[in-house]
Amino acid sequence: MRRKTEIRIIILVGTFFLMFTALCFNYYRIAVKREHVQTAKTNSQFTIIAGNSEGTIYDRNMKPIVNAQKKHIAAAVPSFLDRNSTAEFAVDKDEFIENFDKGLPFTFECIPDTPDSDGLTVFEIPERYSENQPAQHVIGYISQGEGVAGIEYAYDKILRNDYGENSVTYTTDGFGQILIGDGKKIIRSNAEKSGAVTTIDLDIQKICENAGKDIEKGSIIVADVKTGEILAMASFPSYSVDEMEKAIDDKKSPLINRALYSYSVGSVFKLVTAAQAIDNKFGGYVYDCTGHIDVEGKMFNCHKTDGHGLQTLSEAITNSCNTYFINLSKILDIKEFRELAFNLGFGREIHLCSGMTASGGVLPTVKDLMIPAELANFSFGQGKLSATPLQITQLTCTIANEGKMPVLRIIKGMTIDGEEIMNGKSVQHSQVLEKDTADQLKEMMISAVEDNDSSNAKTKYTTVGAKTSTAQTGRTDKKGEELCHAWITGFFPADEPQYAVTVLIEDGGYGNDVSAPVFREIADNISNR
Repeated sequence: MRRKTEIRIIILVGTFFLMFTALCFNYYRIAVKREHVQTAKTNSQFTIIAGNSEGTIYDRNMKPIVNAQKKHIAAAVPSFLDRNSTAEFAVDKDEFIENFDKGLPFTFECIPDTPDSDGLTVFEIPERYSENQPAQHVIGYISQGEGVAGIEYAYDKILRNDYGENSVTYTTDGFGQILIGDGKKIIRSNAEKSGAVTTIDLDIQKICENAGKDIEKGSIIVADVKTGEILAMASFPSYSVDEMEKAIDDKKSPLINRALYSYSVGSVFKLVTAAQAIDNKFGGYVYDCTGHIDVEGKMFNCHKTDGHGLQTLSEAITNSCNTYFINLSKILDIKEFRELAFNLGFGREIHLCSGMTASGGVLPTVKDLMIPAELANFSFGQGKLSATPLQITQLTCTIANEGKMPVLRIIKGMTIDGEEIMNGKSVQHSQVLEKDTADQLKEMMISAVEDNDSSNAKTKYTTVGAKTSTAQTGRTDKKGEELCHAWITGFFPADEPQYAVTVLIEDGGYGNDVSAPVFREIADNISNR
């Protein structure tokens, strides 16, 4: 009996010892190491991030140029969902099931109209770029979450602020288990409503991109004649942000915004020579073109080798007679001539926004122009002279706007709600040409199309004024034939100009053959909207 009692006491003492040891271990684990306490604090809430919304780049009519399309992202908690029925809402069902079976909360792309539930929260997230993204060179692109080109770069901090995160937060117990009964906190970002508002008209931009779809290398600009607001700016070839490596390796350099690069100008510059002649009271100058002209021992040829015969200033613009303008330049004041070109924007950069500045090109110095051959080249847009499509568009705006040159711009302002435009700048002009001079040039450009049976710029739905150009580059192709840039710049409607359009096709050939038809298509499609 005593023996049994001793055994019971031993067992009881041993049991208490084991319990005490376990208690001490738990105390050490909880009170000393505090692992569970820390876990409880950390996991009292569990947040699932369901994508970020970024600010929008808008066109002038508040149409989104980016963020135009939406996708749906769902935050899922597997323990509160039926796998098979929920999988029916997934865009990629196999990927959904793979993630679901891991048992941890996750996100997946779902179809529109996917219903919310305790374990499923659906967000509508803007997709940054469209499959056929318009105005790619204007908006630029993002790399590693930061804008590195175009408006994405210029307004990076505005477009990517700290309020773009979409999330759902659940309460958890001390073991990290989600407690549905305590509800969930959902944050749906509306960051996409804010952003930058451009002067681009998305409809006109698409018209230009479609008209230029066959251009290998070049640019198209459309601007409002009176305000200088750029309604379309397209560069060819374009590129896709989904194929950046391909774009980088492309020999045609699609990442270059050719609207900002300078090129040989050619006969378009004859408008400046004509303006100086009118200002110097030589608007009635007549010259007999024989097809060539000698300038102190250097022979210059007209494109019409047998000559144009007697030419007035207007006829010389229509026929693009080189020798007329070479001879005319001899009686012009060189300093004033060069100064007029500068005042019209040649030799000066055009700043549109941070990281988007057009080259000033090359404007020969007065010293350069004191050399007779250099002055001869300058008179019809050759030699050292170069300019960007933006500068040529600015020239056309000035002629069509009674001599008032508007400051070209591409940013209209900012918005915080996608409706109201803030921080907009007023239109700025400078009177560069006398109204009478501009009006005479305007009539010459109209005549160059309407009174020229060979012009390919004649339109069906409107009337236009324009000047073509075939600019020599000094380079040859594999066949040994000289490469020329094909230009046209013009305005419409002819009687009350509203739009200025410039088309450049790099190494394209003759302006009337390749650029004029593109100009015509743009003018007709804009007029027929």
